[in-house]
Amino acid sequence: MARARTTLDPFNAIAEPKRRALIEVLMGKELTVTQATERLGWSQPMVSKHLSVLKQVGLVSERKEGRFCVYKLNADQLKPIHEWVFQFTRYWSNSLDHLEDYLNEVQSKEINNDE
Repeated sequence: MARARTTLDPFNAIAEPKRRALIEVLMGKELTVTQATERLGWSQPMVSKHLSVLKQVGLVSERKEGRFCVYKLNADQLKPIHEWVFQFTRYWSNSLDHLEDYLNEVQSKEINNDE
């Protein structure tokens, strides 16, 4: 089966670490490309390229403000990703419980050996 194009799939879009960094910078604020460039220390073409991908999958929206475009995170569009990841919470929780049990067992054996 062919891999979905990045521009069609939010999962693929956020697989790129630079796009995740850009999403974090946009969280809770609106920024122009220049402002995002300053915060990230990236070139303007790089910021624009990643904003374009995020916009195509609906994770970022754009509005005109004078001669500038202002970008904003559409955090609601991350919900399917959150729901998919959330299903693993029980696994992680169980794994941590097992780790705690194991560590308690090891600690108990060490205490018994020291006596």
